[in-house]
Amino acid sequence: MAAKAPAASGSTLDRLPLAGKVGVGLLFMALVGALFFVFVYEDLSNELQTAKRREVTLQGELRNAQAAKEAYQRDRDDKIRSEARAEQTKKVLPDEPETPAFLASLQQTATVAGVNLTSWAPVDEVPQEFFAKVPMKLTVSGRFHQIARFFHGIGQLDRIINMEDIQMKIASNKSTGTVRDQIPEPEVNVECLATAFRALRLEDAAGGKGASKRRGTGK
Repeated sequence: MAAKAPAASGSTLDRLPLAGKVGVGLLFMALVGALFFVFVYEDLSNELQTAKRREVTLQGELRNAQAAKEAYQRDRDDKIRSEARAEQTKKVLPDEPETPAFLASLQQTATVAGVNLTSWAPVDEVPQEFFAKVPMKLTVSGRFHQIARFFHGIGQLDRIINMEDIQMKIASNKSTGTVRDQIPEPEVNVECLATAFRALRLEDAAGGKGASKRRGTGK
């Protein structure tokens, strides 16, 4: 009887030579790499690009926000300085006569200087182009150095006050000291016109112009 050929055994991969097996392995790795690139790496790359673009956008928004913050801070500082200047200006040149405050300043200065503010009488305002004069007649009495201190104190006040039409009269020659041969310092009475100022408001200026026109028409 003729001998039978041995039956084929093992898979096709097993029957491949070594070079073929290596080629199949490389092909499989390439396929896995391609699948990874398509399904994983490409998605990650797209997300990374999106994140970078978002980062650039956020950085731009942050710069804009910082610039807006700096501009707001500058505006806020300018507003604070403007309000402070306006408040200081209002102390120096208020837009109201503020006669009680005016008189209180004079009285306080007189008390500090040691003089007596014996009488005061407000006088009608004298309007100018941009401001109005607020006069007040005063009578004060005291020693000469006290009067000088009073005038100096008036010049140190926040509000602008001019002392005008100053008239001095000696009230007494009695000595105030007890030392022999001391030169007596006379007491004097002073009549003067203390003039403060106030800024004219728009309605004040309009009223002044209207009054001027009416006076001109009357003539």
